Amino acid sequence: MKTSELLIDAHSRIKEVVHAVVAGLDDKTLATRPGPSANSIAWLVWHLTRVQDDHLADAGGYEQVYTADGWHEQLGLSLDAADTGYAHTPEQVELVKLNADQLVGYYDAVHARTVGFLRLLSDDDLDRIVDRRWDPPVTLGVRLVSVIDDCAQHAGQAAYVKGLLS
Repeated sequence: MKTSELLIDAHSRIKEVVHAVVAGLDDKTLATRPGPSANSIAWLVWHLTRVQDDHLADAGGYEQVYTADGWHEQLGLSLDAADTGYAHTPEQVELVKLNADQLVGYYDAVHARTVGFLRLLSDDDLDRIVDRRWDPPVTLGVRLVSVIDDCAQHAGQAAYVKGLLS
């Protein structure tokens, strides 16, 4: 198995969780927060998608799906186009009210772009430095694993919230 195939498999597993979590949920359930400082399923799925879109577009040198394909406008959130949800306050979390079709549509568009990017990677590409703000600098390989880890955790959190609400 090639490294790129392994990375695609990991992202595909996250996609399965995202689809399973969102399936059959109405807008109210997607927006419900199990506590005053907790995140909703809609926010968690939107955020993990934004992180994947933002980080991989930066590493790959392409425009984010969110802006390039008009998802920022389609979703109609009152958040800046550069906002990924990082360090959101409870009030900002409350702004993310999206339906299942919007969440899955945006996620699937990002997933497709991610797979297209990953298919082009060679093992040598993984050593390329993509972020010099850290010590040691972050390689593409480390960034890709970090995104998978972050997205898998948020998808699991969304599944947990769904369980709490059912």
